[in-house]
Formats: sequence, structure tokens, C-alpha cells
Amino acid sequence: MSSHLIAICVLALMFVVATALPINMGVIAFVGAFLVGTVVAGMQAKGIMAGFPAELFLTLVGITFLFAQAQNNGTIDWLVRLAVRAVGGRIAAIPWVMFAVTALLTSVGAVSPAAVAIIAPIALGFAAKYGINPLMMGLMVIHGAQGGGFSPISIYGGITNKVVKEAGLPISELTTAFASLGVNVAVSLVLFFVFGGAKLMRQSAPKAMPVMPATPFGAPVAVAAQGPQIYGDAESEAASEERLLRQRSSEAVGAVGGSAGKLTHTPADEGPTIHQIVTVVGLIALAVLTLLYKLDIGFVAISIGLLISILSPQVQKRAIGQVSWPEIMLIVGVSTYVGVMQKMGTITWVGDSVASMTSPLIVALLLLFVGAIVSAFASSTAVLGSLIPLAVPFLQTGGGVEPIGFIAAMAVASTIVDVSPFSTNGALVLASAQHVDRDVFLRQLMIYGGIVTLVAPVVLWLLFVVL
Repeated sequence: MSSHLIAICVLALMFVVATALPINMGVIAFVGAFLVGTVVAGMQAKGIMAGFPAELFLTLVGITFLFAQAQNNGTIDWLVRLAVRAVGGRIAAIPWVMFAVTALLTSVGAVSPAAVAIIAPIALGFAAKYGINPLMMGLMVIHGAQGGGFSPISIYGGITNKVVKEAGLPISELTTAFASLGVNVAVSLVLFFVFGGAKLMRQSAPKAMPVMPATPFGAPVAVAAQGPQIYGDAESEAASEERLLRQRSSEAVGAVGGSAGKLTHTPADEGPTIHQIVTVVGLIALAVLTLLYKLDIGFVAISIGLLISILSPQVQKRAIGQVSWPEIMLIVGVSTYVGVMQKMGTITWVGDSVASMTSPLIVALLLLFVGAIVSAFASSTAVLGSLIPLAVPFLQTGGGVEPIGFIAAMAVASTIVDVSPFSTNGALVLASAQHVDRDVFLRQLMIYGGIVTLVAPVVLWLLFVVL
């Protein structure tokens, strides 16, 4: 077996092991980079470490550090309350508010599972209270998280754009961002009407919309849906942070429950604090400085985080521990392994092999299917970090496949399947559902996840590659 085939087989084995066992794929990737680099390619440790993505590491640390502070000082809760109050008595608007808030969170740098962990308990609580289909509500939250996931300052967007830029391919950051948002909005619109949205539009709730008691969002939600099939997705290894976010999210609509059926108002009904105002200004500044002035997002995010830390040092202390270290380990580990493959010439070899096939369009479709299927069970970030580099030589040949369109299609195909109950987002929605038969709800998520995995690659291929 050639060294290139060994490297590819090791990469495939990583996905299998990370799916079957609760082991961070980044750890596996670092070991794989060391073994393949030294034993197979004869590389020195310095050469292997040259593939470590220092810039991406700083970006991920900065963004997740800033977002953790925004959650801890109540900024996220405050924004959710504003959004919920804005709907007044319009029940039909609640699913779209949850979609929009989750999209906003991921678009400004929240890790997708963390955003879903914040919003899903609130959304499913409203669904139980007002008779909204829980499957529709849960899916709207997930599609919202994925819809905002490819903004230029987001986690997914940062990974994808960096990989494409390093490959020297043409890139349109906004094309990928709006492609993801547009597809997820379209899917959510279909789900809204299929699962009773038209009926909701004819209903109304009291103007002073009561909020959900804290009880339904307690410990049972935090510990449900565990097991190898869940933790095979390395994103879920940030479970300690998500558990904390779910516990805090019950207060996001501004009240806590007393005795059964009795609600009491809390200071959450008051206006924003100085810390929350500063945090919102900081998030706006992050977007302006990185998008308009092209400053490094990692340094800017850490700088804004430092300013917020000066105002509340205790919040900063906990935020350091809430940085998504497992997620970061995953991403930089896979990127380092891909760097070894590039130095070995494996990426070029794969591209040349693919380019020799008679139909570039069929190759593009197959790659989209691979991305969707693997991501439904493993980590979306790992898929984005490994499959896009494998497709680079194929795209550079100019075989009739437009790189910008294909990258957008691959980005959406690799993330829209996170509705699967075997991914972290799907598992969080399953765990947050109230007053439902869990077995039935699980089957519904599995059926929907299977449909998306099979249909999405074809639709995206037609929209962004063929047309």
C-alpha cells in the first residue's frame, strides 16, 4: 500500500474511532500526524508542527472566550428576552424568533452546540406551553444555528475561509454565508408550514406572555441523551459548558418559577447593565473592525474580551474555563494532520486521481455525499477541515466546477445534517423536548435526518454546482 493510501486510511479510521468512542478526534489526529509523519513520511517533529494552524487557534480562542463572557454577564439572556417580548401575542412568530436568535449567536462566534444548548430548552418550553409542534420548534433552532454559522466572523466561516485561502482558490465569504442562511431559511419555511405554522398564525397569546417555570429545564434535560453515539461527535465534548448554559437558559425569558403554576418576576425584567451594553458594543466593534478594516479577528476578539474582563474580572475567570478547548483541540488536530498530508503530497495525489475521472460534476456530487454522511455521525468542523483540502486539487484543474459554488455547497451539506440525533445539536433538541414520547421523537429526528442526508447533497449540487 502506498504512503498516500495509508494516510487516507488513517484519516478514515479517525472518523470511525471518534464516532464509536467518546474520544476527541483532535487527540487522535495529533497522534496520527506524529505516526504517519515520522513512520510513513520520514518527517521530523519540526516539519509536522509546521502544519499547526496558529492563526486559526488564536481565532477560535478569542471568539469563544468573548462569547463565554457574553453568556456569563447575562448579555445573551438579555438579547433573548428582547426578542421574545418583541413578538407580543403572535405565537406563530415564536419559532422564527428562536431561529433568528440562534442564528445571531453563531454568526457572532458562538459554537453551534453551545448556541443550541442555550436556546433549545427555551424554545421547547414555549412549544409545550403554546401547543407548537416540538419537532418543528427543535428543527428551527438547529437550522437557525447552521444558518448563521458561516458568517465571516463565525467558527465555521473562519475554518472554511482559511482553508480555501491557503489553497489559493477564489473565495467569496459572503456567498458561503448567504448560501447557508438562505438554504436554512428555505428549509425552515417548509418545516413551519408542514408542521402547523398556518394554524399558529390564526392563534394568539396574551400580550403579557407568561414565561416558563425553571423546573422543566432542570437536571433531567442536562443529562439526557448520552452515549457513544452522541459523544462520537467531538463537538459534544464541550458538554460541561453546555450543561451550564442549559441551566442558565431557563432564566432567559426574565422569570423563575415558584410553586407549581406560580411565576414570580425577577430583576431580569429590568434594563441592561453596563456590562451588557459594553458587551453588545464590543460584538458590534468586532464585526466592524474585522469586516471593514480587515484586522485579525483573533487579536480583536481577545482585545475586546480584555476590556470586558477589566469591568468584571470574576466573569473573566470563569470564561477562561468555558473556552471550547475540546472543539479547538479537534480543529487544530485535524488541521495539523491535513498539513502532514499536504507535505507528503497526498492532497495533490487525490486531486490528480479525481481529476482523471471522466465527469467532474459526478465527483463533486460524491464529495458532497461524503461530507453529509460523515458529518451526520461525526464532527462538522472535522469534515470541513479535511474534505475541503482533499477537493482543492480537483477544483484547481478547472474541470467545469466553479470553486466558489462548490465550497458553498460543501459548507452547507456538511452542516445542515446536524439535525441528526447522532450529532450534538440533534441530541440537545431531543434532550430538551417536553411532554413527548422520547422514542417517537427520536424516530422522527432519525427519519428527518436521513431525508436531509440523502436529499440535501443532490439539491445543493444542482443549485450551486450544476446551475
